[in-house]
Amino acid sequence: MKGESVGLVETEKYTYRDKIELESGKKFGPIDIAYESYGELNEEKSNAILVCHALTGDAHAAGWHEGDKKPGWWESMIGPGKTFDTEKYFVLCSNVLGGCKGTTGPPSINPETGEPYGSDFPVITVLDMVKVQRILIEHLGIKKLLAVTGGSMGGMQALQWSVSYPDFLRFSIPIATTARSSPQQIAFNEVRRRAVMSDPKWKEGDYYGGEPPREGLSLARMIGHITFLSDESMRQKFGRRLQDSEEYSFDFSPDFEVESYLHYKGETFIERFDANSYLYITRAIDYFDLTNGGERTLAEALGNVKSKFLVIAVSSDWLYPPYQSKEIVRALETNDVDVTYSEIKSSYGHDAFLLEPGQLKHIVTDFLSQVRVKDIRTDVPIIREDISIETASEIMIESGYTHLPVSSETGKLVGIITAWDIAKAVAENLESLKEVMTKEVVTASPDELVNSVTRKMKDYNISALPVTGDRGKILGIVTSDTISQLVGRERPVPGAAGSQV
Repeated sequence: MKGESVGLVETEKYTYRDKIELESGKKFGPIDIAYESYGELNEEKSNAILVCHALTGDAHAAGWHEGDKKPGWWESMIGPGKTFDTEKYFVLCSNVLGGCKGTTGPPSINPETGEPYGSDFPVITVLDMVKVQRILIEHLGIKKLLAVTGGSMGGMQALQWSVSYPDFLRFSIPIATTARSSPQQIAFNEVRRRAVMSDPKWKEGDYYGGEPPREGLSLARMIGHITFLSDESMRQKFGRRLQDSEEYSFDFSPDFEVESYLHYKGETFIERFDANSYLYITRAIDYFDLTNGGERTLAEALGNVKSKFLVIAVSSDWLYPPYQSKEIVRALETNDVDVTYSEIKSSYGHDAFLLEPGQLKHIVTDFLSQVRVKDIRTDVPIIREDISIETASEIMIESGYTHLPVSSETGKLVGIITAWDIAKAVAENLESLKEVMTKEVVTASPDELVNSVTRKMKDYNISALPVTGDRGKILGIVTSDTISQLVGRERPVPGAAGSQV
């Protein structure tokens, strides 16, 4: 199906009234968190994908705001039938801490003074941004994210999530990023900051109420935008063509198309972004280093991650070159983490993660289609075969599960009991579980692909399968409801004839 837009959307806000401890040791709060969501959260709340934005992004990742002339920054990737299909997934994006698009940042009002924070805003890190995102996720009642993804600084957030909260996500998809900012990346950020801070109108960060440092911020954006492109993309897009002229002006006005383009990018940027937020967020990028300044190896830093990884690089990216993504892959492989590496073949440079939706869709969709049972199984009460029908019924009602695995004394699967079985036992005045439970049970293995389980459910006309490991040990259950919401398929079963073999 051809991708569609999610249509009109609105940015929402959640206010965290308490304080968080920043990585610097300072306490900070309250915090407003601006976010947008697309699609429906399923009943199990297991289909949520967190999209993390880059340096100058915001919560508006997809759809249209009323009156806007262009959609969200990742419109090509989010929506019905697109890579992050909102018919399947609940996609969430929030503005980062320190931003200027609704989440608390330097331009926000300090409740203690009634004035904008300005230079009183604390220096933050990517870890601090992720802490705030987790507060939002918990507020929404999500206990585990299906995936966290993002490009550039968004990829740093995805990596930080996998390290700081390994039990909180199933898949990590960092794109065009690094595990630690390099000297070159830090150098570019410093030049950009100096462009802002050298503007007299910056006023040590306390320019609110007056004229902002437009010239400095525009220059910073021009410098930054060069790093987002590539030599090949600039040759293809501009060459040495002159702008509105056939000969040189022999002065210092912009002669070339590439010069005019950069001026345009700088001038439009100052209308939508805050200079102080630019300083704070670039500093957070500088500080990003999963090895803690070399105190541990990257393999050690990634030693406790539990998510499955898809690491994506861009062939022509010289800001975050592919070798930096490959370093992440090697460190994950050292820890026997399930990781896939893909490279976008593009001349667009770093910006390709925004400009190559076709390649990304192929890469990401293929990765997400490899979901295995162990990625979506849930814990379920396990009952013993010697308990009464009444007790089994009480456990079923209390847990909310319509299928309960039955185990032996050693924990081995010996049968399954369903709500339909319970109803039958009551109608026929049966008392023993053994009289109604199914003994020849169709099961799923942890490493089995979800697509395979879906076919199995259809073939046997059942809506839930116990997940078993070595020697029949019960590890959990996978249900058609979870699969239908997660994978976006029709339910494999029109009812719940779970006792059919």
